[in-house]
Amino acid sequence: MIFGKIEYLNLLPFHIFMKRYIKGSSAKMAMEYKKNVPSYINKEFVNLRVDAAFISSAVAKKYPNVALGIIAKKEVLSVLVIPSKDQKEDSDSATSNLLAKVLQQHGEVLIGDKALRYALQNPNYIDLAQLWHERTKLPFVFALLCFHTNPKKYQKITKLFTQKKYKIPQYILKQRAKESNIAPKDILHYLDLISYKLDQKALLGLKKFYKQINALNH
Repeated sequence: MIFGKIEYLNLLPFHIFMKRYIKGSSAKMAMEYKKNVPSYINKEFVNLRVDAAFISSAVAKKYPNVALGIIAKKEVLSVLVIPSKDQKEDSDSATSNLLAKVLQQHGEVLIGDKALRYALQNPNYIDLAQLWHERTKLPFVFALLCFHTNPKKYQKITKLFTQKKYKIPQYILKQRAKESNIAPKDILHYLDLISYKLDQKALLGLKKFYKQINALNH
């Protein structure tokens, strides 16, 4: 199985889970990661060079998925617009650029770890997930775990992953803190803002986002 891996902190618990519980499971799944930013992983998945991945919601609608995603109930701190007169999209993103348009926010879009670093150091930003919640009272779904074949395999992954909350080992936390230049306590606070299970409220938020995308295009 070739799994597209987005190296952002928001998927750190899932990556730890995959390494511990899937690769070493009785199924002995042969895992190979393709690592990159969301927009690149989207293209690899669409072109069948990746078997499964967390695919940006803007792209995921066309593909089978399980009830697992990257979800913000309210604020997220890693999907921002820095207000300005000039519009600048983040080339790493697909969904967040669209979300900024849906919410009519002008400025520079920032996503991922670089956005989190910015939010921790600067007050002048708009948290797009928080703004979405203020306007809709719904969570925002940034990505869905999509696949091309073997739905039972990914349903099993979803069931196992969502059974409990996975702690980040201290050595991994320190390593990722060093790599991202974000303090361990800030990483842990950030991960508390992220949900993964696509429940009914999250699904309603996703459907509303798709409806508003359609309205942009007409």
